[in-house]
Amino acid sequence: MSKDELMREELEHYWKEKEKVRQLVGQIGGNQNSRKHLILNIVFLVVVGLLFLIDLCRHIFDLRITGFPAILSIEIAILLVSLKVIWMIHTKTKVDHFQFWILNSIEFQMNNMARRVRKIEKLVESSEDHVPDE
Repeated sequence: MSKDELMREELEHYWKEKEKVRQLVGQIGGNQNSRKHLILNIVFLVVVGLLFLIDLCRHIFDLRITGFPAILSIEIAILLVSLKVIWMIHTKTKVDHFQFWILNSIEFQMNNMARRVRKIEKLVESSEDHVPDE
């Protein structure tokens, strides 16, 4: 095999790996997921804000809403914030897992390349030993 053929093979291998990574990133979620996150964040913020305003109006104007105890809005807000924190931890875990997978893949490729380089070095050394002196 000539150097050009080897380089062409390496380039093709690189493009295949790049396409695999692109597909995996697409499966994990790219722009579509960030839009969902934005919408969900806005919904959380609006609901917690409304609960705060309702509670604030209740205290300022001394309103009594039957069937809706004063502490209930605080409890709902705390529940929503807790759910948001849990959701953020879950999302962070997915990102950490993906980063670990990428780093593991890079390490595997580096080890593979190192093995190939050692093999090529041995081949070069053995071919130099067999070349007659001129």
